[in-house]
Amino acid sequence: MAKIIGICISEKKGTQKNEVPSVKLIENFGIENDAHAGKWHRQVSILSYEKIKEFREKGADVDFGAFGENLIIDEYDFRSMPVGTRFKIGEVVLELSQIGKECHSHCAIFHAVGDCIMPREGVFTEVIVGGEIKVGDEVELIEVNPDASLTAAVITVSDKGSVGQRKDESGPIITDGLIENGFVVKEEIIIPDEQKIIEQQLKRLADQRQVNLIITTGGTGFAMRDVTPEATNAVCDRMANGISEAIRAYSMNYTKRAMFSRAVSGLRNRTLIINLPGSPKAVKESLEFLLPNLEHGLKILKGTSSECARK
Repeated sequence: MAKIIGICISEKKGTQKNEVPSVKLIENFGIENDAHAGKWHRQVSILSYEKIKEFREKGADVDFGAFGENLIIDEYDFRSMPVGTRFKIGEVVLELSQIGKECHSHCAIFHAVGDCIMPREGVFTEVIVGGEIKVGDEVELIEVNPDASLTAAVITVSDKGSVGQRKDESGPIITDGLIENGFVVKEEIIIPDEQKIIEQQLKRLADQRQVNLIITTGGTGFAMRDVTPEATNAVCDRMANGISEAIRAYSMNYTKRAMFSRAVSGLRNRTLIINLPGSPKAVKESLEFLLPNLEHGLKILKGTSSECARK
């Protein structure tokens, strides 16, 4: 069985962590006295001991904690595991919440040796059940529950909303609708109408957070800054535009202006991405049609339901 080889904490983000023999984990918060603790999805970081050994074999003299990792655990290839996988360490339960990360500013170890494996090989977890852990404790892998609730993220695309000049009304409407329909909403973000930024966030949520559904609102019209469909097309492996076509057809019952929506829908790996308009009224109308009809398709995509032919 896998074991904890090292435990590391630091008081400041972006710095090398220092080894400690044991720590206290706080439910829905992280490691006591660690800089990355908080009510977010990257509470405890993990690196495989084997990945550190490979890095050392290239000639780099690095200590545990050099990459900003909290736990060093042997045996497991964490990057191959799906988000939602759980690990039990004594009474403590951790849930895998993100695979890898983007590195924008480079940490101290990158500047020291010219590379850092944490963005490529590291994973992040949330503390589901707290307690004490120590070096040498055994780590038990708990498989993902296939019947777990579907997960979602909501992206509001708005130049003014992203800088606080306009209140986001559409995003919360989507979030409330998803929760009412049994989804677990993992993230709600507001970003500007910049194609590169939209693409980055769609990729992060699909690849690193592995949410089942991403719904965007805004940026689907004729204005020159409306580039949400272009960003969605750019990141999708396969398109699923029957969804957007059906929403437009339904919305035509309310307003003929629905014909001006350029919204698209598509798949990136096992994540479904759906564009909705920016208007709160149009969002309500779209959700009225969309949400009651989504579950079956998402479960097929997730692999927990089979296709069924109508007779």
